[in-house]
Amino acid sequence: MAIVDAVHEVLGGTKVQAEQAVDKVIDSIVGTLKKGGEVSIAGLGIFSVKQRAARTARNPRTGASVQVAAMKVPKFRPAKAFKDAVK
Repeated sequence: MAIVDAVHEVLGGTKVQAEQAVDKVIDSIVGTLKKGGEVSIAGLGIFSVKQRAARTARNPRTGASVQVAAMKVPKFRPAKAFKDAVK
């Protein structure tokens, strides 16, 4: 079941309103991460941003060395309840 369908089932209203609610939650998470913040959702986990250092990688096709710049990457740490439910 899609998240929008589940929200629509619980809240009622239209599917468009349910989709807007889901989009707002996702936009809120992304906005907080862009600012370098952390988002914790009880029972699910913690979304955060990690700084990845610059490194030298290898192009698998040519074998040539390529310099990869430092960057921020999203990180997710699942909650214990979430990990246990998936097992």
